[in-house]
Amino acid sequence: MQQAINIIITVITVISSIISALYLPKALYVIVGLFTTRRFPAAKNTHKYAILIAARNESAVIGNLLDSIKNQDYTGELTTFVVADNCDDNTADIVREHGCICYERFDSEHRTKGFALQFLLDNIGRDYGKDAFEGYFIFDADNLLKKDFVSKMNDAFDSGAKIITSYRNTKNFDDNWISSSYAIHWMRTIRTTNRGVSALNLTTRLQGTGFLFAAETIRKQGWIYTSLTEDRAMSADAVADGFRITYQNDAEFYDEQPTVFRQAMRQRIRWAKGHIQAFGESGGKLFRNIFRSPASMQNFCCFDMLTTIYPRSIVTFFKNLLLLILRILLVVLAGFLWGPFLGLFVGIGTSFLSSWGSSMITATYVLITEHRHVPRLPWYRYVWHVFMFPMFEQIGKISMLIALFSHVEWKPIIHNRNISIDEVAGEK
Repeated sequence: MQQAINIIITVITVISSIISALYLPKALYVIVGLFTTRRFPAAKNTHKYAILIAARNESAVIGNLLDSIKNQDYTGELTTFVVADNCDDNTADIVREHGCICYERFDSEHRTKGFALQFLLDNIGRDYGKDAFEGYFIFDADNLLKKDFVSKMNDAFDSGAKIITSYRNTKNFDDNWISSSYAIHWMRTIRTTNRGVSALNLTTRLQGTGFLFAAETIRKQGWIYTSLTEDRAMSADAVADGFRITYQNDAEFYDEQPTVFRQAMRQRIRWAKGHIQAFGESGGKLFRNIFRSPASMQNFCCFDMLTTIYPRSIVTFFKNLLLLILRILLVVLAGFLWGPFLGLFVGIGTSFLSSWGSSMITATYVLITEHRHVPRLPWYRYVWHVFMFPMFEQIGKISMLIALFSHVEWKPIIHNRNISIDEVAGEK
C-alpha cells in the first residue's frame, strides 16, 4: 500500500514538473522586459477611430474621462460613443452635454459589459456603417487619458499592429492596501509580460480597458464577447484567429481601483469565472492551432496564450490537496509517528511563507522598476503595500475556487473618485 502511494506521489510530481516547464518561456519575458520594450516610430498617417465606453450610473466620473478625451492632441478623426447601460442617474445627460453620442440601453437580463458593447457596436453599425471606423478604443467610464494617449496608440496602429494594449496606471494608489495591490498587479503584468513579449514581437493579453483593435478583427463575426470577462475571451479568440496583441508602453491612462474588500472579492471571483469560461471556450482552438501547418511563430503564440488562460491555480490547488492527503495517509500507515506529522505541517508552513515572500519580492521589484509611475509616499507606506500584496494574491487563488463551484453574475463596481487628468498626473 505504501509503495503504491509513493508511486502515485512520484507520478503526480513528475506531471507537475512537466507542466511547470511549459511556463519557462515566460521567464524570458521578464528578463527582456527589464531592459527594453517595443518602440514605434511616429505615425505617417492619422486614422479614423471610434471610442467606445460602457457606463452604468457613472455620473460621478464620466465627465472627467470625456474631458481627457476632448483634450487629446490627436489631429485625426475621433468620435466618442457611450452606452448608458441600465442607468438611473444622469450619465446620459452628462455625455450629451460633452458633445458625445449616447445610446441608452435597458436590459436587466443581459447585464455584462460585453452585452453593452455589443449593443453599442450594433447601433454604430446601423447608424454609421460597419466600415465607418478603422479602429475602436475601449475604455471604462472611470478612466483618464494622458494628453498624448491616442497619438501614441496611433503610432502603433500605423505601424501595422491590429490589437494594442497600453500602460494602465492607477488614480488612487495609496487609498489602502487593496487599491495599491491592484496597481501593483497591473504594473506587474507590464513588467513581467507586456514589455517583453512586445519586444519579441509575440502576443500579450487584453486587460479590460485601455486598448485599441482594428475593425477587421471583428468584421467576420461581429462583437461576440459577452461573457463575464470579455477581454480574456477576445484575447484568446484573436490569437487563435492569427492576430497578435502588442503593447504600447508610451500610451498611459489611469484607472480607479476598488477600495472595499467586498467589492474587490466580488470582482476577483468574476474575473476567475471568466478565466475558466475563456479556457473552456477557446482552449481547444488554441491547442489545435499549436500544431497547425505550416509551422510559424503564430503556433508559439497560441501555445503561450493557452498557458495564460489555463486555470493553473485550480489545478495546483487540487494537486497539492491530493498530495497532502496521500502524505497524511503514509504517516498514518507508518503508525502515527509525530516526527513525520510535524515535518509535514512544517513543510506546509514553509511553503506558505515562501509564497508570501516571493510575492513581496515581486511587489518590490515592480515598485522599483516602475517608480516613475508611482506617487511619492513615505517609505513606510511602500513597505506596507509590499507586505500586503501577497494577501491580494491569496484572494485571487481563493476566488478561482469559489468561481469553480458557484454561479457568478456581473455586478458594477462603484466609482466615485472625481479627479481630472491634470490632478492625477500631477501626483506622480
